[in-house]
Amino acid sequence: MVQKINQKIIPHVSDFLIPDNFGFLQYRIKPMKDIIHKIKNIDWQHLTETMHENGYAVISNLLSDQECEIVKSNYDNPDLYRKTVIMARHRFGLGEYKYFDYPLPEMIQTIRTTIYPYLAPIANSWFKALHIDIQFPLEHQEFLQQCHTNGQQKATVLILKYKEGGFNTLHQDLYGDVYFPIQIVLMLSEPDKDFTGGEFVLTQQIPRAQSKAIVLKPKKGDVLIFTTQFKPEKGTKGYYRVNMKHGISEVKEGSRYALGIIFHDAVS
Repeated sequence: MVQKINQKIIPHVSDFLIPDNFGFLQYRIKPMKDIIHKIKNIDWQHLTETMHENGYAVISNLLSDQECEIVKSNYDNPDLYRKTVIMARHRFGLGEYKYFDYPLPEMIQTIRTTIYPYLAPIANSWFKALHIDIQFPLEHQEFLQQCHTNGQQKATVLILKYKEGGFNTLHQDLYGDVYFPIQIVLMLSEPDKDFTGGEFVLTQQIPRAQSKAIVLKPKKGDVLIFTTQFKPEKGTKGYYRVNMKHGISEVKEGSRYALGIIFHDAVS
């Protein structure tokens, strides 16, 4: 189920970086077309089947170690973010996350825009199976226009940081009436090296049954694709809805960084 993607490692990162208009470090000679190429060469048919079966899938090594470090190195750049949330204040858990402001850094915008058209058919098939009368456009900008028409105009892409003892309670990222039912997380830290604990937890709530917990441990540079709210499950009388939530188990040691890419915008 895991897609392996080979990548070239650049030895001296500082020799190849320049800031963009917002100070976000970008590759000088490694264009965004490399990331686009990787995304287009994923086995999307196999990934689609995995999403239908499990409600989640993992892509290995979409980002290199250096690309992860670029994102992490901008965590303290205030020009990039519109809002910081201290999770304990809202009883969301223990940690911190920051919402990027528009325009997004080029690397993040490229990933968000390029992956969406591959996920929209999955979302459409789910809604059709569950007899939900909504179909998502195949281009991300067209979907964002639907968000904006509904008053959802704030970026939802966020970077999350958990230190020792940090965790995230089970939740769903909706932000408004218009939402896309699939989202992604890119791991920016290496498990068992940068941190221990901090596993990604998914729960499945099957009707009239106990919840099932799924514990995942993506590596640095991996992308986890998963349902935002629910997935269809085939039963004896057709498809039924399985609600899902996600969260992070307690970080035992170190610091854990991740980039969350949500495809709908928020009201606030």
